[in-house]
Amino acid sequence: MTKLREPLEVGACGLPLALEVMGERWSFMILRAAFNGVCHFEEFLGVLGIARNILSNRLVKLVEHEIMRREPCPEDRRKVEYKLTEKGVDLLPAMLALRQWGEKHGLGVPSNPVLVDKRDHQPIGQITIRGHDDRVLGWHELQWQDRSELGAEAACAGPALSELPGWRRD
Repeated sequence: MTKLREPLEVGACGLPLALEVMGERWSFMILRAAFNGVCHFEEFLGVLGIARNILSNRLVKLVEHEIMRREPCPEDRRKVEYKLTEKGVDLLPAMLALRQWGEKHGLGVPSNPVLVDKRDHQPIGQITIRGHDDRVLGWHELQWQDRSELGAEAACAGPALSELPGWRRD
């Protein structure tokens, strides 16, 4: 079987699309604050120490991309709350992987507080790439494969290969 190479053009990969939405530190810091229960504009300002105009721009972008949604505050209809959407919650593993990478290669020490499993009160494990059978995989154990070569029962995260321009076999 020949190897399938991933195209490096911007339009043929989910990574540049994700970076277009989230590839800026304030977006991740806002998201982190939202995961920690922050939901009002003024709270974000206080917790993050971010300029008003930057916070406003980032919140607008996160709402436009359906990472967060604006809702009227139940206690005061003149105020709004920014809440994570399902699409926003799906960014948690990526955020945790980046945090763990930063701890390992940046800080050199674990962050505090520590994220733990609510049931057992034990620290979460390292974010890993796992095979269909739950094996931990290293990057040398991965390859790109044409979706048409997979069985019908194989679940994939993205669009079909035929929908992506620029993919080629070598």
